[in-house]
This record gives sequence, structure tokens and C-alpha cells, in this order.
Amino acid sequence: MDGILPLNKDRGMTSHDAVVKCRKLFRTRKIGHSGTLDPNVDGVLPICIGKGTKVVNYLMESGKVYTGQIILGFATETEDLDGKVVTTKEIEKPFSDEEIKQAMERLTGEIIQVPPMYSAVKVNGKRLYEYARNNETVKRPERKIRVDYFKQVKASIYDPLKKQQTLFFEVGCGKGTYVRTLAFDLGKILGVPAVMSDLTRLKSGGFTLAESVTLSELEAAVKSDGLEKYVAPIQTALASYPQYELSDKQWQLVKNGGFLAPKYLKNINTANKVVLNYAGKVRALYYYDKTKKLFRAEQMIDLE
Repeated sequence: MDGILPLNKDRGMTSHDAVVKCRKLFRTRKIGHSGTLDPNVDGVLPICIGKGTKVVNYLMESGKVYTGQIILGFATETEDLDGKVVTTKEIEKPFSDEEIKQAMERLTGEIIQVPPMYSAVKVNGKRLYEYARNNETVKRPERKIRVDYFKQVKASIYDPLKKQQTLFFEVGCGKGTYVRTLAFDLGKILGVPAVMSDLTRLKSGGFTLAESVTLSELEAAVKSDGLEKYVAPIQTALASYPQYELSDKQWQLVKNGGFLAPKYLKNINTANKVVLNYAGKVRALYYYDKTKKLFRAEQMIDLE
């Protein structure tokens, strides 16, 4: 079976755990995921199966949408509720919706983000969380990320006893964005410590939460009507690219990694990558080589 499974990952399991369970259910080792979700985060986790693993990177290029909560008044070492508290500050007067809106807008567009110490980002061949666990300090790399929007979805709640304020948000962003760091940075803009207290991924790889399936539903399907109905075709990951149907002669050329002249790919702009199809299957993704002035393979997908 080849394709993409939009999994609704449960909380309490790692993305790797989800892959292991899917390998058992689909009885294949050729399975990988697109875009890690932390154990305390649930929601859409696209799982690539069989030849679908060839398009993992293209799924990750598409935007993601999250919804969650941020608590103003304390911060943790992990920037979520898993870590120990490192800073507190009482919120004597709650921030207004306008103040929150303006702060969130400062975290949209192309911005620079420093990943959290408790993350899998590598520095000198070692993951940041390994440095953190050993109480070692290291300079974290700055990374450019894209945040399409960051907004409140309902009125915040102020707790006068704890002197904390809880915000409810939705964010649309590109790959590589740490939402818990957005929460932390929002607090910095407002001048108070902040922590991400809840997070669900609503959309990833073009799949929504409503289109996703849980592991328990998959386990039930194994015993009844099968798993196939939950697996989307590989084409789904490449739907944003122009498509071209190969002739028999062109297919023989592409099978051997051959180049294609632009004049034979009618109506395909050389500025675009193009998905090459043959006999009802996605075969390859080609791009235009400006030096050779020909389309050539970027990713071979199915040559059988």
C-alpha cells in the first residue's frame, strides 16, 4: 500500500510511537511521519506509507495550523507545562484584547526564532535537549520562520487568585516553527513570563483534523473493512504542482532518469516544478535546469 495516512495522534505518545504502531497495523517497515508532534500535543500527523515516503519533504513544505492556550504569569525551562518553572511574575492587571492583538501581530510574517533548549535541533552534532539535560550551555542557532497569522480565538480569562491570564489562540505557520517559543516570545513582548499550556494541530500536509483518523479507529478497521479507505494517494502531497501525463515514449525516457525538453511539456512554465504521471500513477517530480535548459528529475517516486 502506497500513500499518506492523516493520523490524529493521541496525547501521551511520541511521533515515533505512532509510526511503530502504524508499521504493525500496515505490516510494513516503510513508514515515516511528516512533522514531529511532541508527546503532549495531539492532532494531525501525516504518516507516509510505502512509496509515499518519497514525498515526506513536500508534505512538510505545506503550512500548519494549531490551536492552543498560553498562560501569562510564569515560564518553564521547556516553554510548555512539561518543564520546571523558572520564572514567575504576578499579572496585577490583565492585558486588554488590543494589547494582546498588537503583540501577536509583531510575531507574524517572516521572523527570526531561537529554538528552545529542549528541542531536537542539532548543534555541533548534538541535539539541544542533550545539552540541556547535562546542564551545558551552547549558542542556539537563529532561524528564519514564517508565521501567516497569530490571533486570539476567544476572550482571555484572568485568574485574580493566581494572578495569571490565559489566552486562547490559533496560529498558521510554516515548517520549523516552534509554537511554544511563540508563546514564550509573546510574553517577552508583553513584559511577562509566558508558557504554552495546551496545543492541538488542526492542519498539516493539506489534511485537516476532520479528515484524520485515530489509532483506535485504525485498529478497528483491521478487523472489519480494512485500512485502504483511510490512505490518501501520493498525488495529495503534490497537488499544488502542475501535472503532466507522459506518453509511452516519454515514460521510457523518464524511467531511466532522462531529461525532457520544455517544448514537449505543453503549457508547463519553466518556473514551476512538474509532477509526471503515467498509467494512473505519480512517477516523478521534475524541475527546470537553467544550465541545461531541460527538465530533470528532482524526485523519482514510482518506477514500477
